[in-house]
Amino acid sequence: MSKRNLALLGATIVSIIYGVTFTIAKDVMPAYIDAFGFILLRVGGSVLLFWGTWLFMPKEKIALNDFPRIIAAAFFGVAFNMLTFFKGLSLTSPISAAVIMVSTPMIVLVLSALLMKERMKKSMVIGILLGLLGTAFLILYGKSIGNAPHAGLGNFLVLVNAISYGFYLIIVKKLMHTYHAFTFVKWIYLFGFVMVLPFGWNEFSAVNWAIVPEAIYWKIGFVVVISTFLTYLLNLLSMKELKPTTVAVFIYLQPFFATVFAIGLGKDSLNLVKIGAAVLIFSGVYLVTQKSPNTQNQDQ
Repeated sequence: MSKRNLALLGATIVSIIYGVTFTIAKDVMPAYIDAFGFILLRVGGSVLLFWGTWLFMPKEKIALNDFPRIIAAAFFGVAFNMLTFFKGLSLTSPISAAVIMVSTPMIVLVLSALLMKERMKKSMVIGILLGLLGTAFLILYGKSIGNAPHAGLGNFLVLVNAISYGFYLIIVKKLMHTYHAFTFVKWIYLFGFVMVLPFGWNEFSAVNWAIVPEAIYWKIGFVVVISTFLTYLLNLLSMKELKPTTVAVFIYLQPFFATVFAIGLGKDSLNLVKIGAAVLIFSGVYLVTQKSPNTQNQDQ
C-alpha cells in the first residue's frame, strides 16, 4: 500500500473514532465530570503518553524560533480547541456537534485565503454563506434532547472550536515538514496542559471518583488513549502525505458515524432542523472545496 493510501486510511480511522467519541464523551460529562475537568484529564493523560513514547523515538532538537509556532499550535489545537469543544458538547447533542464540525474544511480554506491574501471565487463566497446559514439554524433553532438544556450555546462553542482547529491545521503544517511528529507534539501537549490547568483544576478536583462506575472509567480511557493519543498520531502521519484541506475533508464522515452510533444507542435523534442544517453546511463545504481544473492538477 502506498504512503498516500495509508494516510487516507489513517484519516478514515480518525473520522470513525471521532464519530464514536461524540457519544462516549457525552456519557461522561456533565454527569460524572464537568467539561473543563475532563479536558484536564484528557490533556494530562496525553502528555504522559506522548512524552513516554518519545523516550523510544529518534531525538531531535527544536530551534528556538519554532517555539512560538508550537505555543500557537498548543493554544489552537489543544487548549482553546478542546475547552470550547467539550464545553459545547456538554451542552448540546452529539449529532448537532458533529454536523457543525463539518464546517472545518470550509474554515481552513477561508483562513488560508485570508492569510495568503488570495482572492475567493464567487462559488466560495456562496458556499461560506450557505455554511454559515446552516450553522446559524442549528445555533438558533437546534432543540436539545435529554441532558442537553443549552443546545444553542453548545452549538456556538462547537463552531468556535472548529475555527480554532482550522487555525491549528494551518499552523502545524510547517512543523510537520521540519521535524518528526513526536519531536514537537509532546511540546504542543505540554504547553496545552499548562494552558488548560487553570480552567480545569477546580472541576477535576471536585470529582468523587468513588461513585464513578467502571464503565465510565473505560470511556474516559477511550477518550484519552484512542480519541486523543492515537488520533493525533494518525492525523499527524496523514498530514505528512496530504494537504491540510484534504485531512479536514475527512471530517465529512464524522456526522455519519456520530449519527449511526448516537441513534443506535438511543442517545440522540434526527429532526428537520438537524437535517436541514446538515444539507446547508454540506452544500456550502462542497462549493467552497471545489477546485478549478488548473488547481486540481496541482493537488494530485
